[in-house]
Amino acid sequence: MGFLTKLAFKNLFRYKLRTFVSIVAIAFSVMVVVFARGYVVGVIDTLAAEHIQYDSGHIKLIDRQYWEEERLLPLNYPVDGLDEGGLAEMTTALLELEGVAMVIPRLKFGAMLSTEEELITISGWGVEPEQETVFTNIEDFLVEGRMPRPGQFEVMMGTALLEKINRRVGEKVTIVFNTAFNSLKGVTFTIVGRTQSGIKLLNEKVFYLPLDQAQRLLEMDGQVTELLLVTTDRKLIPQVQSAVNSLLTAQDTSGRYLALSYRETSDLVAFMEVAKLIYNQIYIFLVLLACIVVINTMLMIVKERTKEIGMMSALGLEGSEIIRLFMAEGTIMGVIGSLIGAALGAFLTGYFAKTGINFTEAVSGFSSEIIFNAIIYPHSSPGNTIFAFILGVIIVTIACVIPARRAARLEPTVAMGE
Repeated sequence: MGFLTKLAFKNLFRYKLRTFVSIVAIAFSVMVVVFARGYVVGVIDTLAAEHIQYDSGHIKLIDRQYWEEERLLPLNYPVDGLDEGGLAEMTTALLELEGVAMVIPRLKFGAMLSTEEELITISGWGVEPEQETVFTNIEDFLVEGRMPRPGQFEVMMGTALLEKINRRVGEKVTIVFNTAFNSLKGVTFTIVGRTQSGIKLLNEKVFYLPLDQAQRLLEMDGQVTELLLVTTDRKLIPQVQSAVNSLLTAQDTSGRYLALSYRETSDLVAFMEVAKLIYNQIYIFLVLLACIVVINTMLMIVKERTKEIGMMSALGLEGSEIIRLFMAEGTIMGVIGSLIGAALGAFLTGYFAKTGINFTEAVSGFSSEIIFNAIIYPHSSPGNTIFAFILGVIIVTIACVIPARRAARLEPTVAMGE
């Protein structure tokens, strides 16, 4: 085998241009696979993480009627406790379940702001500031000021929303909303923080305020619209969801609560996870396209070396050895091309993993209800690079079987006569 490998190297350098073109084609396809796979994984992971952080938690606990009318943000279907005890006791019972790390309360409601030209519809999120900063990456988006503090009439808003109402951090804003008893109320808050993110919902529509103030102003003491459960590990979600349902069955005789996993609250997340499997087939197709160049190159080499192959056969080189010779030539091109492509792909993915790819203009028409970050950070990992490298080598090697078998089938007398 050592002799055949040396001969394969020698033969490749006899056709430098064709070898170079084949290696470039392989390298390009493998580079695209590394980047595309990193990009797709980055999109799916980011989409799932942000959906979990800003919408569902790992498990969302809500009223059944609220789930049906969630877009309207109704306040008459609260989460306010089980049969025995209120919200605090319910939270304690949930935290005692194995696998539950945090229980995040949120009180979401519709509100309005008035400018000189228009009336703007917005959403208020009453939150526990300390828990939100631990659970979400909201502080990474905070570009000015701070989070609102409990007990204070303070709010934090997105940059786009502040620009629309012509306000700045430190100024005051009057927000109008309906209470749980459907009475209209207007309250003046101090703007203490400004966020800037690629998530349209946070940037244009949502304002944060302390949960205790939201409950008092909305006349919903001891009530929230949802509880988000955070598990110690995503793999435990089915187990924890089952435990939560058992708790609800035992202590919620009214049957009014629902416990939904993050996959159940988003069709988009479920679709993207299926798409991840589909993309694996596309990666193979990309490398196969490059193999067309390799196969064509090898077939041309077989054609030009017909006499040489016939002579080798006449001197005693068996068909299986001729196959191994051409397979070795293809494998060498596959290894070199895949190595170069994997290295370039890793560099490209690593660069954009730090800087991100900004699609703000492209997704400007998206609904603000879709929690999707317009700045995508591809996922850079050694595993992804190794996967693309191995994929390239294997497919290119298999593709070389066609020209190798053709060379092995040449009859020595016929080949030498051509």
